[in-house]
Amino acid sequence: MAREFWDIDPSHSSVGFTVRHMVFAKVHGRFSKFAGTIEIDRERPGNSSVIVTIEAKSIDTHEEKRDAHLRSADFLDVEEFPELAFRSTGVRPGEGGKFQVVGDLAIRGVARPLTLEAESLGEGKDPWGNARAGFTAHATVNRLDYGLKWNQVLEAGGMLVGDRVDVEIDIEAVKRAP
Repeated sequence: MAREFWDIDPSHSSVGFTVRHMVFAKVHGRFSKFAGTIEIDRERPGNSSVIVTIEAKSIDTHEEKRDAHLRSADFLDVEEFPELAFRSTGVRPGEGGKFQVVGDLAIRGVARPLTLEAESLGEGKDPWGNARAGFTAHATVNRLDYGLKWNQVLEAGGMLVGDRVDVEIDIEAVKRAP
């Protein structure tokens, strides 16, 4: 069969990000709760698809006060918008296991086009006989495009929080039984 369905295994996957802090430093964070499905079309890889939802309140930067601020209406507004979501609209196969996943990323009710630069890391059977596949992807988003506009001007110049957010995704997925 040409079409396969794979479920993201959150215990072996990560959705992380990096953003500039005070112009000269970086803060790393992650989302600890997410789920998703990957549909792979082996005959026509361009027809493959990805759907992922992320629980906004699961944001974690290893600093509770900052995380509380990121969950507030200044940033993610998790009470009003409990999920971030990505839904692909196409896949562009490349060379050597690399490909682009084109789709829409929705944050705070605002959906914008996003292209993930992705790579297949391989497939294999786990000790229990389940087929597993690994993928990695990255993209850069401008947080202002999603209404995450809070910031402070620094005395020495520049802004407290950078506009550019680098997203790093590592996925291990389990193939559904036919």
